[in-house]
Amino acid sequence: MDDLIATSQALLATTPERWERLVEASTSELLRRAPAPGEWSALECLGHLVDTEEQAFPVRVEAFLAGRDFAAFDPDESGTRVGPETDGVVLARRFAEARRRSLALLRRIGQADLGRRARHPELGEVRLDELLHEWVGHDLMHTVQAERALLQPFIVGSGPWRGLFVAHDVEASATG
Repeated sequence: MDDLIATSQALLATTPERWERLVEASTSELLRRAPAPGEWSALECLGHLVDTEEQAFPVRVEAFLAGRDFAAFDPDESGTRVGPETDGVVLARRFAEARRRSLALLRRIGQADLGRRARHPELGEVRLDELLHEWVGHDLMHTVQAERALLQPFIVGSGPWRGLFVAHDVEASATG
């Protein structure tokens, strides 16, 4: 990738608006609907992104810049519990504010910083450029995962067009 820093910033900057639009356009029921047993709903995906934005990625960038190692992040232990009272709009705004702070932090990184190393307790030695790749991949993955959850009732209701969604149809993949 020619300019990892600029590309990462640009892609990470798109996510808050995407989430704000998704939660404003969706019903609470749709946001809370898990695509299959044991899978996260869209709202749970958003809650996880909030957690990593507040407790993992920026903390790790700061550690790299300060020349120190960092702890592992366990979302099951430190994660936001998404319950019936969780407001998707409020959660999306919380994410947007945390992301704004993260993007300001990323503006402090230069090309020379990308080779900085730190120790992750489970993965061993890691580099800042690897963290940026993981951050953007993680961000996009959980947003796509949420969109997949939102997609399920529309697939089921699409009648004769359902076969066009076979790659995304949770029910079909579970029985096929």
